Amino acid sequence: MKLLRKVTIPLLSSALLLGSLASATAASLDQAMVAGENQILGSVSTVAGKGDLGETDGPANTSLFRSPWSLLPLADGSFLIADSKSHLIRKLSASEVSTYAGITFKLDAYNNPIGALLDGKLAASVFQQPKGLAADAKGNVYVADSENHAIRKIDTAGQVTTLAGNGVFGSKDAKGKEASFYSPQDVAVAADGTLYVADTLNHSIRKVSADGVVTTLNAPSTRTVEVVPGQVVPAGDYKDGELKSAMFNEPAGIAIDAKGNLYVSDTGNQMIRYIDLAAGTVTTVAGFVPEAGAPLYEKSALYAIGDIKDGEAKQARFDFPKGLAVTPGGGVVIADSLNHSVRYLKDGVVYTLAGDPNALSGFTDGPDRKAGLQNPTDVAVAADGSVWVADAYNNKIRKIDFYELPGNITNDGSIKVLNGTTPIVFESAPENVNGRVMVPIRAITEALGYKVGYKEDPATGDQTVRLTKGNVSVELGIGKMEIKRIVANTPDVVKPIDVAPYIKDDLTFVPVRFFTEELGLDVQWHGATQTVILR
Repeated sequence: MKLLRKVTIPLLSSALLLGSLASATAASLDQAMVAGENQILGSVSTVAGKGDLGETDGPANTSLFRSPWSLLPLADGSFLIADSKSHLIRKLSASEVSTYAGITFKLDAYNNPIGALLDGKLAASVFQQPKGLAADAKGNVYVADSENHAIRKIDTAGQVTTLAGNGVFGSKDAKGKEASFYSPQDVAVAADGTLYVADTLNHSIRKVSADGVVTTLNAPSTRTVEVVPGQVVPAGDYKDGELKSAMFNEPAGIAIDAKGNLYVSDTGNQMIRYIDLAAGTVTTVAGFVPEAGAPLYEKSALYAIGDIKDGEAKQARFDFPKGLAVTPGGGVVIADSLNHSVRYLKDGVVYTLAGDPNALSGFTDGPDRKAGLQNPTDVAVAADGSVWVADAYNNKIRKIDFYELPGNITNDGSIKVLNGTTPIVFESAPENVNGRVMVPIRAITEALGYKVGYKEDPATGDQTVRLTKGNVSVELGIGKMEIKRIVANTPDVVKPIDVAPYIKDDLTFVPVRFFTEELGLDVQWHGATQTVILR
């Protein structure tokens, strides 16, 4: 990964966003550029879902979902989607959404679908809040059917069966329908066909053999919490070490790596854990672990405190991490649900791939940290290296494409400016003044649809450049360390800037930071090639 130094970034205008995304070079996550302060350059788009609630199939941009919970990429480039509150398995293929498995057989008083447990053919089966999805090497699909407390199997002949569990919650190791689960939320399949289940409300990782024999790998939690005076409830716990004595707190995501070992999103502990099956051990690979003897939970707390922080993995913070995906390069993508973000763990460092820096929910498309998500619950890595997101509470499927610097951009001694991957041609070369990149203003602003005007005060000789688009104008004084924003029918706003504009060879030069703060551009500096990237 190439390192960049970051410049402060507000939101893109929609016009520039569409142009820059269309021209950007797509890269896989393992190839993507890393900006200063741990920002990987990417852009978020919506690939399916209008955002309203429903079960409408058809064109992806007008399709409807009800809390799409997980994604399963298929060999032909299509995706299966566990549409949890529709109680259906949907399919997204070639920009069309269809129903793959399940039926809506009844509605409640509010016209919401009601789930149930019924095996049979694809179009005659019934699920109840299906969540995790996985497929084996033969193409069989497995479903963590959470509110049926069961693991379902969809074979290649289109037959749905119940592999383990019986519709009643519990915690029993046995074979097939004699076994019981408690709201399992994810499943992963090993090369030999063994299934591993994140059995969420049992705080357990379960193993299911190909013939349906269920065993529990870790120790049960005995912790209880008095949530209100007089009301005590069972709760998960935390312990690393030997797998047979390890403990979890509502594990909700599970993924298998190239070694056949397991990553687990230990949701209630706000951690990512790693199970080495051969060694029989559990370790915490990301998330805050208190010092020995210090409590993980506050008094009367079911869960550890969630937060958001990137950087060194053991100091990183999560807030109810859920679905996981392992990249070909060995990284782990994380749906960090209550941070409304997608995170990435690689080589002991945690990055945020998408989502508001302040962990606020949203719904807009755009560059990585300017895009809005709302309770993302799963992630998947597509064959082209892009990351797909089950954006559950936005009722959408989102996609993150990653930026790669064009191969013809080299360090030739000059400062270059790219709009996406397209070079901007200036009348005079950009300059570096005291560590700030200064660029001629007209070439960029006119390309963005701004009218550029100049005026001079006859009394003082002060010179001002004004940029106007619609009812918004921005004024910069030559040699002045301030900028004025003028919007019709509102008071003018004056802000300081740290480098003054100047005139050279009849051209007005302004700091690139100006574009980030007033024209809504995302600006990155690639020091190795002396390139400014505008998105």
